[in-house]
Amino acid sequence: MAGLTIDDVSMRFDLPDGGAVQALSNVSLTLAEGEILSVLGPSGCGKTTLLNILAGFLAPTSGRVLLGGRPVTGPGADRGMVFQQGALFEWMSVRHNVDFGPRMKGMARAERDRITDHLLDTVGLQDFADKAVYELSGGMQQRVALARCLANDPQVILMDEPLGALDALTREKMQGLVLKLWKETGKTVVLITHSVEEALLLGERLVVMAPRPGRIFREYRLPFADLGATEDLRLVKKSAGFAETREEILSMIWGMEEEIMGRKDGAA
Repeated sequence: MAGLTIDDVSMRFDLPDGGAVQALSNVSLTLAEGEILSVLGPSGCGKTTLLNILAGFLAPTSGRVLLGGRPVTGPGADRGMVFQQGALFEWMSVRHNVDFGPRMKGMARAERDRITDHLLDTVGLQDFADKAVYELSGGMQQRVALARCLANDPQVILMDEPLGALDALTREKMQGLVLKLWKETGKTVVLITHSVEEALLLGERLVVMAPRPGRIFREYRLPFADLGATEDLRLVKKSAGFAETREEILSMIWGMEEEIMGRKDGAA
C-alpha cells in the first residue's frame, strides 16, 4: 500500500544572524493510496517546503513522513517529482528523456521501449518521440516531464506548480491530462498550486495552508476531480458548489494576505 502519512511535521530554518524562521508547524495529514491532494495558500505558507520534505530533499526539524508505513529519509524512486519547468535533458530526444529512469535501472531494451511507447501515446506525443526537447512548446515539454515521471513507476507523484508557466488554453488541456493519468494509473498525487480554480479541479482533497508558521488551516473534500476525469472541465466549473467554494477560498486567502501586509506595515 502506498498510503502517505505526514505525522506532526515542523520545519525551522536557522539564520546566520542567530534568528530562525518557522516554516512549518505541526502539520499532520494522511493520504490513502490513489488519492489526489491539492495544496493552496498565500506566499510564504510553506507549501514548497512541505513538498520538498515529502520528496526527501529536506529533513524536517521534528515529526516524520511515512510512505507505506516506512519512514521517508531521503529521495527515492518511490516518489516522482514534476517541477514548474520540465527539468528535462535538453540534449536528449523526447524518447530518451522518458526512458532515462528505466535505462538507469538496467531494464531490458524491449521492456523500456514498451513502457516508453505506451506513455508517449498516453500523453499524445507518439509523433514527437525523436524530436529534441528544445523543439517542443512549453505544454509539450510538461507532457514529457509527466511521462518521464511515470516511466519510473513511483508510488507517489509530487507536483510543484507544474502548469504555472503555461498559457490558459494549454493549462486547461494539461489539467485534463493530469486527471486522466491519475485515474488511469491510480497513483497518489500531491499538487502544489497558486490557482484556486486549479486546486478545485484537481484535488479530490484540498488543503488551505496559513502562514507564519505554515500550518493546515482548512481541508475540503470535493467531487470535482472525479467529475473532471470524465467530463469537460468547463462543464465541471459550472457544477453546483464550484463557484461558491472558489469564492470562499479566495476570500480566505485574501484575508491571510491582508493580514501579512498589515504585519509588514506595522513592522515598518
